[in-house]
Amino acid sequence: MTIILVVMGLIVVSAILLTQKFQLPRNIGLLFIAQPLVTCAAPIIVFIGGLLSSELTSNASLATLPITLMILGVAAASIPAAMIAKIKGRKFAVFTGFSCLLVASLFAILATKLAVFELFAVAGFLFGMGGSFTQQLRFAAIESVKNEEDIPKVLSILMLSGVFAAFLGPEIAVTAKNWLSSPHGYAGSFFLLALFICLAAMIMIFFKEPDMKQTSNNGAARPLSIIAKQPLFIIAICTATIGYALMSYLMTATPLSMHHMQGHSLNETKWVIQSHIAAMYLPSLLTPWLVKKIALKGLLFLGSFIYIVVAVIAFSGQEVMHYWWALILLGIGRNFLFLTGTSLLPQSYQPCERHKVQAANDFILFGFQAFASLMVGWVLFTSGWNYVVLTSLPFIVILIIINVVYFRYEYKQKNMNKLT
Repeated sequence: MTIILVVMGLIVVSAILLTQKFQLPRNIGLLFIAQPLVTCAAPIIVFIGGLLSSELTSNASLATLPITLMILGVAAASIPAAMIAKIKGRKFAVFTGFSCLLVASLFAILATKLAVFELFAVAGFLFGMGGSFTQQLRFAAIESVKNEEDIPKVLSILMLSGVFAAFLGPEIAVTAKNWLSSPHGYAGSFFLLALFICLAAMIMIFFKEPDMKQTSNNGAARPLSIIAKQPLFIIAICTATIGYALMSYLMTATPLSMHHMQGHSLNETKWVIQSHIAAMYLPSLLTPWLVKKIALKGLLFLGSFIYIVVAVIAFSGQEVMHYWWALILLGIGRNFLFLTGTSLLPQSYQPCERHKVQAANDFILFGFQAFASLMVGWVLFTSGWNYVVLTSLPFIVILIIINVVYFRYEYKQKNMNKLT
């Protein structure tokens, strides 16, 4: 419990220091504090979802189903979340998502106490639906700043808060595992998570609805089919989607491969997952500087190259350090690719088109991520870890192609600017 309290203290201190240093609105600080308190739900499910499910069901290939349903929930609610934010505002959407997460926690407590796999799977789906609303927090951050040049910086700061979620999630799972009695444990973990969600809701009471005068919903919005034909839209969607889906594919398989199949300890597995999730967000300390030095196209190339290295390491063996290095680099690569895709996306739409484009982006991204997490359970238990890595290679090749397309696009844009 001491570690959890220390992490919470660091979250508050970091929020104050970062918002003051970069002279950012109070909204950014509030989002920085509240986000890890709710997004730690995903690390909890990733860490113990497969392990707990393997105890709740006799069909081992279904062990990743709650994780898959969580991601499906994100995809399914992505469009409603964007539409609610459009009609009712960001703040209303935030509290809608937090309410869904709270209900999911209560379902998970009941499922673990009764040892009912189907109920736990439903809880996973509800966690995903709530998570879809929390994914919209990054757009709330974008809308809270006036200068577009601050967008990569704000996204980096907000992603940095995920480092704390990386540690909070597994620590909550382990620390509160036996707070409430249940046949296989972890009921107390979801009880503590519910308390964190309530705390985040209290913090977000002070969130101010972004001033959307300059990004009004009014205007001649283009059809989504026209927007989707733009090279920049395709590059942004593909970069974030492949980066996220491949990360989910390998990350979901890791706890099962390590602990269930290779016999590595629960603490070693927790360490690897914590390190991975921290690596997903910690590079955000450097990404604003990196974007200035090598631009977004350089960040895209670096993230793609890191994924190639991940595949090489993952093929090399199945000792703890093989998993650790592979998952660390996987997190860093995901950070670079997700930041690149998210930063490019606003360049593909007009202010009046933002909600439907954001909804389409999240639906595609999390739809593919859900499919990846579902397939990996079957691939792992039928063919093994090496085949999991092997089947990820075609998507790394696609990333390389995206790099070529983006470099050509940038080159054409520069030539057009010279002519004008």
